[in-house]
Amino acid sequence: MSRAVSNSGLGLFRATGIYVGAILGSGVLVLPAIAAQVAGPASILAWALLLVFCTPVALSFAEMSRQQPDAGGIATFVTRAFGQRASVVAGYLFYFAIPCGAPATAVIGGEYIAHAMGGGRETALIAAGVILAAGFLSNAVGIRVSSKLQLLLMVLLVALLAVAVAVAAPFARAENFTPFAPHGFWAVGGAASLLFFCFAGWEAVTHLAGEFRNPERDLKRATWLTLVVVGVVYIGLVVACVAVLGPALADSSVPVAELLAKGLGPAAAPLTAVAAAVLTFGPLSTFVAGASKLGARLASDGVLPRALARGVDPGQVPAASLCSLAVMSSISFALAALGWLSIEFQIGAASACFTAVTAFGLAAGVRLLPRRTAAWYGVVVAAVVMLVVLLFSGWALLVPAGLGAAAFLAGRRPSKGLKPQPVDGRSMVKS
Repeated sequence: MSRAVSNSGLGLFRATGIYVGAILGSGVLVLPAIAAQVAGPASILAWALLLVFCTPVALSFAEMSRQQPDAGGIATFVTRAFGQRASVVAGYLFYFAIPCGAPATAVIGGEYIAHAMGGGRETALIAAGVILAAGFLSNAVGIRVSSKLQLLLMVLLVALLAVAVAVAAPFARAENFTPFAPHGFWAVGGAASLLFFCFAGWEAVTHLAGEFRNPERDLKRATWLTLVVVGVVYIGLVVACVAVLGPALADSSVPVAELLAKGLGPAAAPLTAVAAAVLTFGPLSTFVAGASKLGARLASDGVLPRALARGVDPGQVPAASLCSLAVMSSISFALAALGWLSIEFQIGAASACFTAVTAFGLAAGVRLLPRRTAAWYGVVVAAVVMLVVLLFSGWALLVPAGLGAAAFLAGRRPSKGLKPQPVDGRSMVKS
């Protein structure tokens, strides 16, 4: 049995643009330096290990989305594996993490832009506000239109980072790689824990699987293309930072800006600002797109207000859900701008929620994917690692715990949600 292929929707390259936009985020602007503080040049190994670790995560999400493309994304996986109540918890964690995560992401990009342009806090907040508004407005026109923008920005971003590496290459020095592991190879593990969120984002795209023109064919292709692009960009950029900046990398707050400045001098500032804006806008737009679709699905299942359910079908704009997220995110941004809510709280709360959502999705994969296959073993290992990462969230665990309690109460109401499907992977019909 095969699914009908839509004549509209996302093709392979536009889908890949959305995937890359979800993964390549503003963290790459600062984390090469932070990882170098922990592990020295050996931090390159941490980037490589995380790329390997994320491969089974990405492919398992793609396979489960291929089996049942739906706006519910991970919530749908969890429904099939564990039932409706568990899926409501996963859905709440993702949806209500956006009002914390989106403003924090915008502020990180705004601060980098302000630094590049020589501005202060006011400039950073204005830039952050523009990025935040752009992330919501781009989704208001629909995923079919915004995906074209994402593809264009992906090409621009890869080109900018390639320029940064190319113009700095003449300044590379082999001696900057020694000592390779000044703090020992155990420090590579510590660096990897810091870098994990540069590789998060696969869960956001699962909510958009129903928008694919041919999910049966293109989900895995887009995943592999994204892994290649992300791997080349991250490893290439980090190797260049180590080779060019050397010991100074660990003390840098703007390593990509310094990399560009080596080769371009004063002309580096506007390019750095553009790179920061694109790196921030990409994941913000994709996460908002996925969450707004998820909100409409949760509302249609009766666990969010019914008014948010409009636009749940593929190709439609979930306007009410999108507006709800925009209002909550604007309030969160205003509180942060006034100093009443710290960015550390926003990042910690969003990170804990997204980690819990990813753990939920991987746990569902353990039940849904064919047992004792390479993909199944990869998901088992990834699920265990994700649970360990979640336990290190500290106080931030209170946020997903509170949302989980609210979701459990909402899930007790009668709803028309999806019924769990068979969980034996061998019994699932392959198209």
